[in-house]
Amino acid sequence: MNKQSLPIKRNSLADEVAQRLQEQISLGTYKTREKLPTEPALMETFGVGRSTIREAVRILANSGVLRVQQGLGTFVEEQTGIVEPLPQRLKRAQFEDLDEVRQLLELKIAQKAALHRTAEDIERMKEALKKRKEYGAANEIAACIEADIDFHVAIAQASGNSILMDLYRTVAMHLKAKFLERFKTTDTFINTQHLHKNLLNSIVAQDDQKAWQCVQKIIDHNDSKYV
Repeated sequence: MNKQSLPIKRNSLADEVAQRLQEQISLGTYKTREKLPTEPALMETFGVGRSTIREAVRILANSGVLRVQQGLGTFVEEQTGIVEPLPQRLKRAQFEDLDEVRQLLELKIAQKAALHRTAEDIERMKEALKKRKEYGAANEIAACIEADIDFHVAIAQASGNSILMDLYRTVAMHLKAKFLERFKTTDTFINTQHLHKNLLNSIVAQDDQKAWQCVQKIIDHNDSKYV
């Protein structure tokens, strides 16, 4: 018997307004404990009706971003963590900041991967590195970048820390478009293939200190602009 497909939920206008409001709060446009503009002012700012503004405020109030005080107005709540969703925050990050985060993550995941890798992890890393080399030789830049990301994601998976893996995958995927803009040939990939091979060997040998050092050499290559 065929199962009825569930409808795909699309973001409503209120969701979009809530997202933009949340971004403005993250950017400091509206500060902690500061009162938001009146409903008419927000309606004019976002070009939407009163019901949409009220729904957007309700969404953010339910998530703890805003506090509605009857008769006084709507205020920005104090936050102890990142208010803006991480993928959204990364999307508007500068390349240099995002790449620096990736470098720091790669140092730690390589070290942990050397200590916790399994035979299956090694096979995944070897396969990705093989594709990286093949696509590099063929000057297939998009495929080479994808293989490079797959290689490092495999290392993150081998670390045994699912949070590190998710963080690395998210950061790497946001950097992918930037790499496609910056690299028009696979020359850099070819020139760093041996460094990546050394990294793999150190992980296979379960040498966590050498794994850290190998990543550092990759980072230092070409003035820290590496892949």
